[in-house]
Amino acid sequence: MTTADNQPLGQALAENQAFLQTMFGGSSDFYTKSFTICGCRCCIAMFAGLSSPEKLCRLALDMLDRDPAFFGGGPGLCDYLLKQSLIPAEPQPASDIEEIGELLANGMSLLLIDDCDQAVVFSTQEMPQRSISTPSGEGNMRGSQEAFTELLRNNVSLLRRQFRSGTLVAEIATAHTRAKTEYCLCYDSALAPAETIHALRDRLEKIELPVLLDSAYFASFLKQDKLNLFPAAAYTERPATACARLCEGKAVVLVAGCPYAMVVPSFFAEHFECLDDYASGAVFAGLIRLLKYLAFLLSVFGPGLYVMAVAFAPEIIPAQLLTKLAQAEAQTPLPPMLEMLAVTLLLEIVREAGLRAPQSISHTVSIVGALIIGETAVNAGIVSVPVLTMAAAATIATLAVPSLYEQSILFRFCVILLAGLFGVLGLTCAALMILAMACGSEPFGYDYLYPLMPPGKASVRDGFVRSIWSELAKAGEVIGRHEM
Repeated sequence: MTTADNQPLGQALAENQAFLQTMFGGSSDFYTKSFTICGCRCCIAMFAGLSSPEKLCRLALDMLDRDPAFFGGGPGLCDYLLKQSLIPAEPQPASDIEEIGELLANGMSLLLIDDCDQAVVFSTQEMPQRSISTPSGEGNMRGSQEAFTELLRNNVSLLRRQFRSGTLVAEIATAHTRAKTEYCLCYDSALAPAETIHALRDRLEKIELPVLLDSAYFASFLKQDKLNLFPAAAYTERPATACARLCEGKAVVLVAGCPYAMVVPSFFAEHFECLDDYASGAVFAGLIRLLKYLAFLLSVFGPGLYVMAVAFAPEIIPAQLLTKLAQAEAQTPLPPMLEMLAVTLLLEIVREAGLRAPQSISHTVSIVGALIIGETAVNAGIVSVPVLTMAAAATIATLAVPSLYEQSILFRFCVILLAGLFGVLGLTCAALMILAMACGSEPFGYDYLYPLMPPGKASVRDGFVRSIWSELAKAGEVIGRHEM
């Protein structure tokens, strides 16, 4: 496709057709057809597969019996279609080549008219799409089972169907990418702080990327501290979850071609919440949430604590257990730190291979991984059973909080290294470093650890545990009205 620097349309239809053929003529799916409407020579242009010629024909049928003198030539016909006709044309015409290219790529059909330097735009999109399915990465027993798809406007409609309020604002813009990818900023104008929305809108408009395939591409540009490993945003594939975040005064960013919505700002406690927490009883939901926090601590500090205890502080281990650990470690050639690092790395390799391998052979990866890392490695004396057990427990615990999987893995390696090299001091430094990252993260001026820190009423209301719905409803959990 030849680049056109905002070249305006000419009035001669033949010249405009020739230029479009130069730009898109090499594409087999580019479709044009010349015909006459009411004595005016016209040309329709579209991409087959993105637009429907049948829809366009139905739109134009009632134009065939009009009096040519009624319109007064090409400009009159264009003005009639835009301002007087009942045909559902877009309110704004296209006037330059770059705009025409973007509209055609979005599935629009364009009507070029002789002796007119504007093209009438018709919404005749008929793009192939994936049907609305159940979420694959966010399992819930209750609540809506709809998931976002890849079409931006479909996702906006799914969100608006859940959030039936006139205060919901959906701002669609085009990112600064080669592919001109669209994204949508959604927020509740009555709840979302204006300064937060303004800052987010400005940051998104300034982002320049070669390609935009996922909403997560924006995340690194939203971070104030680039070295902070905690995420600047949360992600969800559920319209219901996005709706709940909108009710809290947050913003939701949707990207065309991505079935995941980005929620901004994001807090640490939100990674331990799910829809089932609010559909279950408060006592049970609080217990499950506490288990998730314990699982996160186990996934990050469990292997490092084991290495530190075995290598530097065996006195904290009960004598009977210490004897078994000593016997197991005596049969392996590697020290505890290297042994734990090797097993953790192998488990991550198996996970990545199972995730990326073709579905037809993915089961082979699981079988081979279980045999090699499990039974064979233990029988050969390469790794000990306690190390393998702790590494496996940490890996399983990581899956309890999948949205923090990347951070858990990185923190785990750091804790193992520091604990294995410096013992108790290294483990303490690792814990303080992680805490400093969490405390130092301030997404758009908000405390990342809210409502967990500082401990208070908010921590019990919907933090470590949650209150009953009658209390949550009175609280009105909205950012900008935090109870500090």
